[in-house]
Amino acid sequence: MKRTLSTGVALAAAGALLAGCGGGGPSSGGGKVSDGKIVLGVLTDLSGVYADIAGQGSVEAVQMAVDDFKKKYGDKAVTSDIEVIKADHQNKPEIANTQAREMYDRKRADALFDVPTSSAALAVADVAKQSKRLYFNTGAATTELAGKSCNPYTYEWAYDAHMLAHGTGAKVTEQVGKNWYLLYPDYAFGQDMQAKFTTAIEGAGGKVVAKDPTPFPSDNYSTFLLKAPGLKPKPDVLGVLQAGGDLANVVKQYEQFKLKDKNIKLAIGLLFDSDIAAIGADKLAGTMFTTAWFWNLDDKARAWSDRYKERTGKRPTFDQAADYSAATTYLEAVQKAGTDKAEEVSKRLDGMKLDDFFARNGTVRAADHRLVHDAYLVEVKDPAKAEEKGDYTKFIEQIPADEAFDSASPLCHMS
Repeated sequence: MKRTLSTGVALAAAGALLAGCGGGGPSSGGGKVSDGKIVLGVLTDLSGVYADIAGQGSVEAVQMAVDDFKKKYGDKAVTSDIEVIKADHQNKPEIANTQAREMYDRKRADALFDVPTSSAALAVADVAKQSKRLYFNTGAATTELAGKSCNPYTYEWAYDAHMLAHGTGAKVTEQVGKNWYLLYPDYAFGQDMQAKFTTAIEGAGGKVVAKDPTPFPSDNYSTFLLKAPGLKPKPDVLGVLQAGGDLANVVKQYEQFKLKDKNIKLAIGLLFDSDIAAIGADKLAGTMFTTAWFWNLDDKARAWSDRYKERTGKRPTFDQAADYSAATTYLEAVQKAGTDKAEEVSKRLDGMKLDDFFARNGTVRAADHRLVHDAYLVEVKDPAKAEEKGDYTKFIEQIPADEAFDSASPLCHMS
């Protein structure tokens, strides 16, 4: 009995010494990693209109981040036991709320990632605050996550409506046409996009002649598209603020009703490579849009994208790339903190400078937990000029980080 007790004391002392030195090894830090492991939850759209943008591809991106982290640190990792779990929120805030609680409370998730659909994203932010667990949103455009709905546990990682409108709304008004007709999905994302695009258009000397909310999701936009040519004044630009499968439906019907032949040009608020593939690059060639990232931006982006493609068979969307970036940054913060306690990890994240393959000139603002980084004004490439399948994006200009995103909102109170 004495020998067993002495051994236990010795082991405890060794653990304390490792903790004090910030040593490595599974569950190092004297058991500071809760439950002896880290659980990362990917709450996403696995079956609906945003499944190609995020979905299983986002799950794979987070798992890829975990695998790379383990390979980098080996037995010096804060823990070798890291699990990735997933759930489908079906683009419904009430389901997102339930799934987030399930992941945090029963499955013991330390952090959640992704969450496309702004209404669902806002619901998860509330759960993160109540559960005091971290949440990294990459899939929703609402500015409220870093505005009136901000909280100490939520980080907005990829993009927002202000970034999209600042680039596309202003530039298209200056270069294509002054009069706009806006169509937007009638939920938090669309409402925020409409407000931000209206501000950007008017700021560039343009006018929104009409704006209509549309059902979400929907496969029939004929009522709105047939209305466009009869508006007074007639719009120069149809601003389509839907995303994913809904966006594909709008554009296909825009073609069907030949609005381009009636001198109503197309502008798209949010466009992913998966959307271009679904709609057809030939139909979208020359369409200008703003993006947070694209897979062949440069050698660093391409190198990561090549690895992702080897793993999944597909090129990544910027949402999926952002999930890898967020998961990797989170794990690095845990490693430095020596614990997965949310408040300690946040201390490592807040104010962090970031320049990875996804976020260039990035800063995690402590004031609102928004990752600000460079964005890009681009257009859909003529398919005849594509270098390979999936090469859809032609670079136009870089939007510096301090211009791409709005300043920290006075509505944000970290409490």
